[in-house]
Amino acid sequence: MAICFQFQCPLKPISFPSSTTKRVPIFKCKASFSTTTTTELEPVFTSVKSFAPATVANLGPGFDFLGAAVDGLGDFVSLSIDPSVSPGHVTISEISGSSKLSPNPLFNCAGIAAIATMKMLNVRSFGLSLKLEKGLPLGSGLGSSAASAAAAAVAVNELFGAKLGVDQLVLAGLESEAKVSGYHADNIAPAVMGGFVLIKSYDPLELKPLIFPQNQELFFILASPEFEAPTKKMRAALPAEIGMPHHVWNCSQAGALVASVLEGDVVGLGKALSSDKIVEPKRAPLIPGMEAVKKAAIKAGAFGCTISGAGPTAVAVIDNEEEGKKIGQKMVDAFLEEGHLRSVAMVKKLDRVGARLIEGVPR
Repeated sequence: MAICFQFQCPLKPISFPSSTTKRVPIFKCKASFSTTTTTELEPVFTSVKSFAPATVANLGPGFDFLGAAVDGLGDFVSLSIDPSVSPGHVTISEISGSSKLSPNPLFNCAGIAAIATMKMLNVRSFGLSLKLEKGLPLGSGLGSSAASAAAAAVAVNELFGAKLGVDQLVLAGLESEAKVSGYHADNIAPAVMGGFVLIKSYDPLELKPLIFPQNQELFFILASPEFEAPTKKMRAALPAEIGMPHHVWNCSQAGALVASVLEGDVVGLGKALSSDKIVEPKRAPLIPGMEAVKKAAIKAGAFGCTISGAGPTAVAVIDNEEEGKKIGQKMVDAFLEEGHLRSVAMVKKLDRVGARLIEGVPR
C-alpha cells in the first residue's frame, strides 16, 4: 500500500512472454536484513533490465496480510556497471514516466531497494547506474512504490548472479516501503513473488504463496480515477480499535478468501473480497463515487468489488474477460456520475511470476 512521491501518469499495459517459476511452500526470514555473503561477488552481466508487476493489496478483509500481482502493468528498471560511479554506490541516471520522483537514490523507492540489495550481496567494488521506467501512477492503490522496489532489487540480484532468494528480495523491498509509508509486505511480496501471497507473520517475516489453480480463469477489473489517495491519509482514517463482532467477521471472511483462492472459486473469492467491515467502510467515503462504483460493478455481474490497497482504484473480479470489459465501463460511468471523476478501466489477469529479468548483456 505504500506510495513514493506523488505524480500522475497513464496506466501502460505491458505485453511480453511470461515464464515459469518454482514455488516454495513457505518462506521465513528475519524482519531485518544484513550482508548475506562474506566474499564479494563478481557481476555476471554488464547490464540488465527487470520488470515488476502492479499489485492489489488487502483484497477486502486481508488488510496488511494479503496481496496479489496483476499481469501487464508495472515498472521497469535498467541497471548497468558504471565506472564513473563510486564503488559500492548506485546513482539514478534517468527516470521516465514521472517528472516529480527524486533522482537521489536515498529518497527514491528503486534506489533504496537497490542499495539494500547491494548491502546483502556485499557489493563494494562496483558502482551501478540505474534507470527507472514508471508504468504505474503513484497514489493509485496499485503498488507503484513496490513495483519500483521489486524491479530494482531483482535487477541488482541478477546482475551479480541471482544469489538471493525471494524472501531476501522481499526484505530489500521492505526497506524501501518502510521508509516511504510503513512496514507492509502486502504489495512488495506479491510484486516479487507473483500470484497471491499471505503474510503469515512480520516478526519474523513469513510469506506463504497461495496457488490459484492454473486451469481456472480469473480477471481483475481495475477502475482508476483521477484522484489522489495518499497512503498516510487513508491510514489515518482507520479505527484504532474494533469490536469483537467485526473482528470475528473479518477473520472468517479472510479465511474464506484464502480457501477460495486455493480452490479456484472465483465466485467465493469475489464474495469474500466484498465483505470487509473494518477498513473499506472508513476509506470508501473518502473516495468520491467509490460506494456507487462497487454497487455498479456487482449489479453488472462482478463477483465482488473493493478498494485496491489504499485506493482510489476499485478492483472487481470476474471469470470472463469480455464480461469484465462491460463491468469496467459501468464502473467508469459510476465514477463519473456519482463521484464526478474521470477514470480508466482495464481488465487484467493474475501475474503468476512476479519480478523478473527481462534482458541482460553478459559480461
